[in-house]
Amino acid sequence: MNIMYCGDQHIEEGLAISIISVLKNTKQPLHFYILTAKIKTKKQIFYPISDTFITKLNEYAQKFDAQNTVRKFDITDLFDASLPLANLNTSFTPNCMLRLYSDLLPDLPDKILYLDADVLCRQDFSDFYEQDLSEGEIAGSLDHYGKWFFHRQLRLFDYINSGVLLLNLKQIRADGLFEKCRRKCRTTRMFMPDQSAINRLCHAKVITETKYNEQHRLKDQTVFQHFTTSFKFLPHFKIWTIKPWQVELLHNELGIYEYDDVLAESNKFMTEKN
Repeated sequence: MNIMYCGDQHIEEGLAISIISVLKNTKQPLHFYILTAKIKTKKQIFYPISDTFITKLNEYAQKFDAQNTVRKFDITDLFDASLPLANLNTSFTPNCMLRLYSDLLPDLPDKILYLDADVLCRQDFSDFYEQDLSEGEIAGSLDHYGKWFFHRQLRLFDYINSGVLLLNLKQIRADGLFEKCRRKCRTTRMFMPDQSAINRLCHAKVITETKYNEQHRLKDQTVFQHFTTSFKFLPHFKIWTIKPWQVELLHNELGIYEYDDVLAESNKFMTEKN
């Protein structure tokens, strides 16, 4: 199975946690593709994930299965050649748009699962990965909050969350979906630009069950849990964003101990010398 992540040096801890959670719940060989870049904005410079860290991840993954691989793709040149100018200096990290360049990489397979680095796997996801996507460009779950506010097609709910996406890259390359998304990000300022562009321009979505991208509350059937921003209305309105690597908040605020084995393993991995 093929899995893609995107980001800069800041996601290294989250990347390790997410990959470890996937490795612990999968028996099939896994090929991880990490897209990264050096990105300059008005406020800061984002630096690529290091080769040393990727080598360390690759060695770790092969302890589970010798066929497992972790590969890095520095797409700085591709990103610079088609900058998302209208969205380069928003409150959202430009790294979220790196996935929109994946169609330009011939080494990436025709079918690939994209995961955000704050997504954790807790069950085998083979049925999700192996679903028939011949009639679709992407498969994903509805956005927990956005489905109520954004609407693009005839169906009642059609706005998907982009943190877990099964991509038919063969079809995306053929019809130019990501090329159109890059153009949209270059010319039109948007809220959550990558997610907005995909939802606006993709007309061949496969809407999947929430358990494949649970953004609200952990359930018994949850396969992937996505730690996004949440809203609490009672007893007082509260906005919170708690990530898997914030262990104390994960325990004390969310009451989640489900991933303690993964977090312990990740902490060991991150503290070991190369």
